Amino acid sequence: MFRVLITDNLSKAGLQILEQTPGIEVVNKSVGSLEELRKELSQADGIIVRSATKLPAAALEGQTRLKVIVRAGVGVDTIDLAAATRQGIIVMNTPAGNTTSTAELTVAMLMAMARHIGPASQSVREGKWDRKSYTGVQLAGKTIAIIGLGRIGLSVAKRAQGLEMKVMGYDPFLSNERAAELGIELYRDIDQMIPKCDFLTVHTPATPETLGMINAARLASMKKGVRLVNCARGGIIDENALADAIESGHVAGAAVDVYTNEPIKPEDRLPKLKQVLCTPHLGASTDEAQEQVAIEAAELITAFLVRNEISSAVNMTSISSSEMQLVKPYLDLSYRLGLLLAQLSQGKAIRGAKIQLRGEATAKPVKLLSNAFTTGLMEAALDSGVNIVNAEVVAKDRGLNIATSTEAKAGAFSTLVTATILTDDGELSASGTMFGTEFLRLVKLDNYQMDAYLDGLMFVYRHRDVPGLIGAIGTALGKHNINISCMALGREQSAPGGKSIAILNLDNEPSAAVIAEIQAHPDVTGVQLVKLPKAGASLPQLGI
Repeated sequence: MFRVLITDNLSKAGLQILEQTPGIEVVNKSVGSLEELRKELSQADGIIVRSATKLPAAALEGQTRLKVIVRAGVGVDTIDLAAATRQGIIVMNTPAGNTTSTAELTVAMLMAMARHIGPASQSVREGKWDRKSYTGVQLAGKTIAIIGLGRIGLSVAKRAQGLEMKVMGYDPFLSNERAAELGIELYRDIDQMIPKCDFLTVHTPATPETLGMINAARLASMKKGVRLVNCARGGIIDENALADAIESGHVAGAAVDVYTNEPIKPEDRLPKLKQVLCTPHLGASTDEAQEQVAIEAAELITAFLVRNEISSAVNMTSISSSEMQLVKPYLDLSYRLGLLLAQLSQGKAIRGAKIQLRGEATAKPVKLLSNAFTTGLMEAALDSGVNIVNAEVVAKDRGLNIATSTEAKAGAFSTLVTATILTDDGELSASGTMFGTEFLRLVKLDNYQMDAYLDGLMFVYRHRDVPGLIGAIGTALGKHNINISCMALGREQSAPGGKSIAILNLDNEPSAAVIAEIQAHPDVTGVQLVKLPKAGASLPQLGI
């Protein structure tokens, strides 16, 4: 008998599935203290949680019976994925259950904001009949910009088209062909799109790259009178910058369901502005969404416990523990190459990718390595978790083909993984190898041979191969207390004076001002900062 613990409210439809499944015992119990939670987990084979229950490392460590955690919802930020992975606990979520509800809320917020529904309703409640103060704008004929064209973003696009709006969208992975089929004017550069819109809505995950994405500078570049919606994640739109823009009159209004601080604090500015429509994180708060995520969660946990099926896992894939130990460094290498190329190609349309394995790498599961690369390539741009399990499907949904090839002959290295992406500007490739089983190296970037550490902060600058430049770069970094831990150089030809590239592994991150100072050097032709996990870091999205 498998024991399933439920600590948060779950729809009756989900409970019925569990209770009617032979071999499943349901324990529906709220827990207060960490000690009580640990005790209940120690007696459970699986647990279904929502956002109220937190599962930190302290709750998961030493749990030998617990096999699976299912989050009835999308976000798993309340679960320590690394700790769960270390304990061999599979974590699953229900990514599709709240798509429609969140999309509908976005459109509802859009319409209510445009027609001042909230303040007008309050005015009538107060006994007033003030029509002139609440003249709004219609949506038909207006242009909406959607940042992030995942499931929710595309659902919003479909509904906006039904309202006779012109739809523009930004997504680095949706193919031009797929966008054309959907009637979306696709952009690869946010800054080219946002000055043209009347309304803007964001549907991206909250990552270091997306937090503050809509900042003061981008707000200033938009039309006067633009209106914004955020039903995705708090902080994607800079809340203080948005408040400033509304108070100045540049932005006409905003509708916000998610916040940097939840619940909101007294000092938060947006809820105090009359031009802002605020709701308390209602994206999934419909009867249908609650029922759907409960059904999905119940089906996921019963399928795993009773039939050993794994679906919607966010921290591992189907592979034995002994096989995982052997393939782990190859997964790590492939993933880092994906992260590297995603950041080096930022702002460019990615039309396709390929990964080639040579030497010892060809004996490893090709699909797993390809999925690890795809995970790194796509994870920062998606509104839902991409991992080694779902990477291939997510790529195909966006019309992105990931080709693979193998060559058993080792060549110069005993193992070599080469990843290439095709962008609007041509191909960009990177090759990596490993020394032993843990030292990962970047040995080629485009046509440049090198030997660079493939971890941490990588400061990449392209330049002309002239005397004194390395010293000038080092001096500029040193002046700002930026320490260089390692340097790798590569040039296209043996003679000096031609095109070259350098990668500096840094101990601390340079500011935008430092990067701009180096970019201004007359012999520097390009500068990029790439952020990779530290060497040996746990990577839950790969199950390692």
